Amino acid sequence: MNVSSPSPDDAHDAYWRRPSPGAEGGRPELPPPDPEPGYAGPPRVPPPPGTWHPPIVSQPPEPRTLPPQDLDAVDEAERSARTVTYGVGLVAAAIAVILMCLLCARILF
Repeated sequence: MNVSSPSPDDAHDAYWRRPSPGAEGGRPELPPPDPEPGYAGPPRVPPPPGTWHPPIVSQPPEPRTLPPQDLDAVDEAERSARTVTYGVGLVAAAIAVILMCLLCARILF
């Protein structure tokens, strides 16, 4: 394939070519545009009938009421959970202190 070979579209490329050495400085004229455009736009859509309307969405029912909460029972459950959490933390801390004392005693003695 020879890229620089002349093609039938040379008239369109004439504007971008360098002028010949003996030519007087100007560029050649562009070829005239095509009389018919290539794209005429999207097709026309007929309007909807006069009785047409968007679909109607039915209204959902009102939300139900939540059951009442026993706030005293919730507070008691939170206190119980906090006691268990503190107890587990104290046991873990005591085990960590005992292990540290054992490791330090082995290093010192």
